[in-house]
Amino acid sequence: MAGWNPARAIAVVRLSDSSLRIYLKTILESSAGKHLIDAVLNTTVQKTLNLKDVKRLPIPIPPRATIIALSAFSQALSDRITLLRETNATLEAIAQALFKSWFVDFDPVRAKQVGLAPEGMDEATAALFPDGFEESDLGLVPRGWRVGSLAELAILNPESWTAKKHPDMVGYIDLANAKDNEIAEVTNYAFDEAPSRARRVLRDGDTIVGTVRPGNRSFAFIHQAVSNLTASTGFAVLRPRDIENTEFVYLAATQDSSIEHLAHVADGGAYPAVRPEVVSGIECVLPGSTIIQAFHDVTAPLLASVAENQQQAQTLATLRDTLLPRLISGKLRLPEVEAVLEEVAA
Repeated sequence: MAGWNPARAIAVVRLSDSSLRIYLKTILESSAGKHLIDAVLNTTVQKTLNLKDVKRLPIPIPPRATIIALSAFSQALSDRITLLRETNATLEAIAQALFKSWFVDFDPVRAKQVGLAPEGMDEATAALFPDGFEESDLGLVPRGWRVGSLAELAILNPESWTAKKHPDMVGYIDLANAKDNEIAEVTNYAFDEAPSRARRVLRDGDTIVGTVRPGNRSFAFIHQAVSNLTASTGFAVLRPRDIENTEFVYLAATQDSSIEHLAHVADGGAYPAVRPEVVSGIECVLPGSTIIQAFHDVTAPLLASVAENQQQAQTLATLRDTLLPRLISGKLRLPEVEAVLEEVAA
């Protein structure tokens, strides 16, 4: 929008009592607070919160002791969630760096080419890599490897719910709720009441990549999927043909160069998109199955840890939302709060 000033899209709230800062933040970030805000949004053109409505938001003010307890409780949970997310960022970076080293920069091959042992790799794994290169359509690739696509390693959109075959309930993942391998929310719907796009069936090991505005990085790795987990048809679902392909497929599809490629080729004006076949058609250099197996052995624990940390973070966020009303109303007492805090800190 011409002349749009980001500073004008921010409301600054200055508290007369700074000790209420964490309490107010907790209230506004809670599911109840979001419902309060949604109720006063102006949606004539796009969702907008007027400044006068910010002043009128009804914020419950319980006794001081409750505010102190809730602030401590919320801060402890927030610190734990932040730590889990920081840990995940590190684990993701390690997995992506390993993928790039093995399959993009070919570091083990380059080391062996000059007579060196590949760094950080045991002898058995190093022996799987060639010691030289050959020409290909993508330039030099390790000897014996070839240029292919993700379609050779994964099946595209393998399952969809239909009018005749579907569960009673679906756990739905929308494009807006997946970003950078973090699924913010899974919404449960009766199938007949679910959005019409709730059709893609998800299983353990699937990779989902958003095809609408792919530059938004709406992608995720699916781990320990419930039987009714369902993605929007706005995702391309890549299901590994063999279990050892799982991490290679995810990391190849979601590396920065792949997302940049999808964003570059997307078309459609206001809603740039790519066909799902463009995602499965992403080119990559394919090594032999023994190297993919070795890569799976190293990276599977990393991605499993990421998924488990995400689940724990989501559980903590849900706990905060569940206990918040009970704390404010006085139904949850201080000793109970302290017990929960000790359990979280453990």
